[in-house]
Amino acid sequence: MESLLNRYRNITVLLLVIMAQLVLLAVSAKNPDDVRFIRIWTVTAVTPVARIIEGLRGGSTGFLHNYIVLHDTNQENQRLRSELDRMKMENVFLKNELNTSDRAKAIQVFQQHTPSKTVAATIIFTGAGSNSKVVFVDRGTMSGVQRGMAVVTPDGIVGKVIAAYPTASQVLLITDPDFAAGVVTEKSQVHGTLKGQGTPQCKVDYVAFEEKVEPGEWVYTSGDDRIFPRGFRVGVVKAVRPGQSFKEILVEPSGMQRGLVEDVLILIEGVHQRIPDAPSGMQPIYIAAPPPGNESKPAGAAVPAPVGTEADRLRSQYQALGEEQKHTYGENPPGAKPPDFTRLANPGAAGQGAYPLGPAGKNTASPAGTPPNPGAVGQGGYPLGPPGKSAPPPAGKPPNPEAGKNSPPVPGAPPAAPPAASPAAPAKTGTGGQGGYPLGPPGKSAPPPAGTPAKNPPDAARRLNPSAGTPAGGQIRR
Repeated sequence: MESLLNRYRNITVLLLVIMAQLVLLAVSAKNPDDVRFIRIWTVTAVTPVARIIEGLRGGSTGFLHNYIVLHDTNQENQRLRSELDRMKMENVFLKNELNTSDRAKAIQVFQQHTPSKTVAATIIFTGAGSNSKVVFVDRGTMSGVQRGMAVVTPDGIVGKVIAAYPTASQVLLITDPDFAAGVVTEKSQVHGTLKGQGTPQCKVDYVAFEEKVEPGEWVYTSGDDRIFPRGFRVGVVKAVRPGQSFKEILVEPSGMQRGLVEDVLILIEGVHQRIPDAPSGMQPIYIAAPPPGNESKPAGAAVPAPVGTEADRLRSQYQALGEEQKHTYGENPPGAKPPDFTRLANPGAAGQGAYPLGPAGKNTASPAGTPPNPGAVGQGGYPLGPPGKSAPPPAGKPPNPEAGKNSPPVPGAPPAAPPAASPAAPAKTGTGGQGGYPLGPPGKSAPPPAGTPAKNPPDAARRLNPSAGTPAGGQIRR
């Protein structure tokens, strides 16, 4: 080492002098930020070493704190985990109790509102087999259950009883392929047969192609199968597509949307119910109140036309007539005076003179300057002359004796006066009387020539005129 220093003594001295000069410069010189260079160099050289030392200190402190000081942390974690599991079990139990309470409340409300007599039952176990669609309930013949009774829930039908035992009953679910029930759609009242398919969805069969069934439409029991009363929910139509012979309609049962329920109702005595009306597709329109001081209806305002069919219009007219005459349809005692229906205005009916009828079957006055209707026919079968009178027959044309007969009287019109006796007209040659022979004196037939057989024997004449009575010495031969 000494030999090395002796050999490079000059160079070593030179380097030390240079280093000393640099140190003196670093101590005295400053950078533009007014920081001495010696401080900058010192911090830059010490920072990596300080970072390494701090890392070693923090790691050793964490190790001592986590693995030596907290030696009982594992036991605390086990206790918290067991408590969390217990709370989870309690949460599930409380949810089940809440669901059971909700189902019991729904069943109780359903029993109070349905007119059918029901008995509550609980599903105790299902049939053997992975695809089994048969369950057993805890109600049997001792509770009044019989084979063929319907099983429902507040949401819809579930199945039917196929076997009844003293303390239990076997129920065939709606999704079983052997299940069938009569159903009807809500909007168009289309009848069909609901069948199970072994899947969560059922199908409605025997619906013709021309029938209108839409997806989203509710399906109800029709009561045709004599098992399910009319008016119980079945499900919602999910798909409608054409099949081979009939439409293929898929229905999702509403009674089993949330899976197989535990509580059901067995219909001991079923009562048919009304199928609820389908909701209208039109949304209600808000109409604000009229401005203040303008409550009166302006003159000449158009009266809104009645909405509905012709039957609705007639019904409103009859109701208005009953209210006007203080008559309540279907509630008056026997012998009460019926309403006067002749007061109904019928603008489409025509009276004498081919003018529209007014109230009570009377003719309205013809407008001023209106000529009589040349197409109207009066008594005798000839056109009308002045209003309500017949024009004289044309010259040489005999009157029509059949005109005016068997015509119904006009309601409310006064009885017609008897016709005045007309002078006897001379007998017309060629006019035949009874039996087809020429007329003799007015109104009588001349006797037939000698040797000529009678065309109408007495019996035939009496058959034509029953009011003549029975011939003397015998009965009418028929």
